[in-house]
Amino acid sequence: MDPTTENIIESLLRWIHVIAGVLWIGLLYFFNWVNGPTMAKLDADTKKKVVPELMPRALYWFRWGAAFTWVTGLLILLLLYYHLKVALQNPADDHFGVMGLLMLVLVLVSPFIYDALAKGPLKDPQTAFYGGIVLAAVLLLVFRYLGGFSYRGYTIHLGATFGTIMAFNVWFRIWPSQQQIITNTKNGTPTDAEIVALAGLRSKHNTYMSVPLLFMMIGQHAVGWAASSPIYSMVVVAVGFAIAYHVYDRAAKVQGF
Repeated sequence: MDPTTENIIESLLRWIHVIAGVLWIGLLYFFNWVNGPTMAKLDADTKKKVVPELMPRALYWFRWGAAFTWVTGLLILLLLYYHLKVALQNPADDHFGVMGLLMLVLVLVSPFIYDALAKGPLKDPQTAFYGGIVLAAVLLLVFRYLGGFSYRGYTIHLGATFGTIMAFNVWFRIWPSQQQIITNTKNGTPTDAEIVALAGLRSKHNTYMSVPLLFMMIGQHAVGWAASSPIYSMVVVAVGFAIAYHVYDRAAKVQGF
């Protein structure tokens, strides 16, 4: 593939990636910081009218935004880091090791590891908050010292891990749960509390992961001061989680007229 064709493909993929990402993450914030507090104020009869009309439409764009964001993100990762090897490993490395490929496998299997943890030791929201920071730090160290990745490499691979887990949550945890919730709301029947809790918890997990993810998607391309140590990326994760926590707290206090 000649460089011009590679540049065209990369540009198109990035364009689609950003458009789909804006759609996905924008709706994620709408659900968590606007729709959730609003629905809590509505009575059952109003929900029966609003939810079956609003939620299927919003969730349609939500899940397909997630799908296109993830697919284009994976293609960009494969093109830049595994085909062109742009800033993947340290400058001193003149080879592409097996460990680098194992890091890609780790990204792809991460939803299954996360799912098991989210059902068990990280089920409690507070534990998940601190546990998520610790696990992100461990992943950064693994990507840096086992994968041999440079700053851009280990940062974007952590972002890819977050994005893969989030897309998994959308399609295999949030959407199936919401289908039952919407149907039951329309029929005026209660939904199993565990299903409601699952949808809410995984949506909240996605919201927390999304804030540092956005930095890893965009900010990591221009932040040279962070390149010396994974500690800076660990701080980004912690600060991102703290921002999400603050916005959740603020969203609960915003009132309608």
